[in-house]
Amino acid sequence: MKIRDRASEKSKAEDLKHINAAINGDQDAFAWLMKKYKGPLNNLIYKMVSEKSEIEDLVQEVFIKAFNSLKNYNQEYAFSTWIYRIAINNTIDYLRKKKLDTFSIDSDDDDEEDKPKFEIPDTTYSADANIILEQRQQIINDAIESLPEKYRKIIELRHKEELSYEEISEILNLPIGTVKAHLFRARELLNKYLKDKLKFL
Repeated sequence: MKIRDRASEKSKAEDLKHINAAINGDQDAFAWLMKKYKGPLNNLIYKMVSEKSEIEDLVQEVFIKAFNSLKNYNQEYAFSTWIYRIAINNTIDYLRKKKLDTFSIDSDDDDEEDKPKFEIPDTTYSADANIILEQRQQIINDAIESLPEKYRKIIELRHKEELSYEEISEILNLPIGTVKAHLFRARELLNKYLKDKLKFL
């Protein structure tokens, strides 16, 4: 077994030890888990949320949800994957409610030359640039909201959180091929929705 694999197994064993202790009411054990994962969760949520002032509250929400659901945690899977999934879902809900900054639906992958694309013209020199940009962002947000859940979540994971196909596959428990197929279909739907709506802005 490689050194990296041994370290991973040791980390998982330590997690399980503290998880089981926390389930049995050991608050120090859960505090240990919080200390271990606070930094990684901060980094994960920081990639998704622009306001630094909100990150600490979001991390606390994740730990609260994790603590309340700890008995339902499937110990066959890594605790990190489980708590990251809680963090991502919680942050997506937050972003949806706040309707924060949007993101590009176009990937920079070299192997996706046939993917649907759309471009937003530069409005830098327009006197109403900010208003127009806000309108465009709102339209794109609405387009994403209109997607079926399975497509919307993959778009958000891929382009908002910038996760790899492998990470998305693990989080959503889907084959990588399905992730790519859903992503392609989601972009098609967004392109169709946005084609006419952005034309006049």
